[in-house]
Amino acid sequence: MGKDDSKPYDLEDRTLEFAKASRGFVKKLPRTIANIEDAKQFIRASGSIGANYIEANESIGKKDFVMKIKTCRREAEESGYWLRLLDRDGELEPSRANLLAEARELTNIFGAIVRKSEG
Repeated sequence: MGKDDSKPYDLEDRTLEFAKASRGFVKKLPRTIANIEDAKQFIRASGSIGANYIEANESIGKKDFVMKIKTCRREAEESGYWLRLLDRDGELEPSRANLLAEARELTNIFGAIVRKSEG
């Protein structure tokens, strides 16, 4: 998800790129009954991160902002959960590992925002 390191990574862009990469990954998965159901959940969670971040930035107060950021954190954690459940072949493992790492990073970023906002 490379961007120019000389400018700060916009979190809205980053969550959008995660959602796009998640969709690209799902398109390559084997079409098993479990994957179809788990992929639906994964796609919802991965897209919800950025949508809730946009809502957080439009929040009407600090309490509302923190609540939305906590939702972002929860959806990032959930994305990681669904990623771990998806059946994949060896070729897709590097992509899954990269997405899982990004889900963890997003979870940590939103966790830090919550701590900073509540502190």
